Amino acid sequence: MKKLGFGFMRLPLKDIENQESIDLEQLKQMIDLFLAKGFTYFDTAYVYHHFQSEIALRECLVKRHPRHCYTIATKLPVRSLKTVEEQQQIFDEQLEKCGVTYFDYYLLHNLGEQHYKMAQKFDSFRFISEKKAEGKIKQIGFSFHDRAELLDKILTEHPEVDFVQLQINYIGLG
Repeated sequence: MKKLGFGFMRLPLKDIENQESIDLEQLKQMIDLFLAKGFTYFDTAYVYHHFQSEIALRECLVKRHPRHCYTIATKLPVRSLKTVEEQQQIFDEQLEKCGVTYFDYYLLHNLGEQHYKMAQKFDSFRFISEKKAEGKIKQIGFSFHDRAELLDKILTEHPEVDFVQLQINYIGLG
């Protein structure tokens, strides 16, 4: 896999004031160019673009390209969970919104200190492991935006994860 992913967090908009006004025609052109250049990794999440990002992915990618030509990553919003059962409801909704029968990569979203506690409370690592065993997820992991010590703790406590997606910000000095 080439080492660049296409994020569905900041998509082109028809109206800059409306995060739901995704410019689908421009997005289709961007996706086609991305695939033409040999890239295949598409990253979305349940909450992106006011819950419309996964639908845009379905309309502009899934409905237009064979499933073997790309990989999809999406995320479970542990910070929004109120019950254990919601995980299944959200997961099923995500499959439908994305228009797929499985996810290549599935992440627990943004595990910082508080969200990690919620993932523990709702046994979210068990949930995604079960979905992997069912064949609904190929690779399980989490996205991370916190301290190195917490990352080490999570990885030590959950060796079952296949990957971690890190947010890295580059700052130009000088």
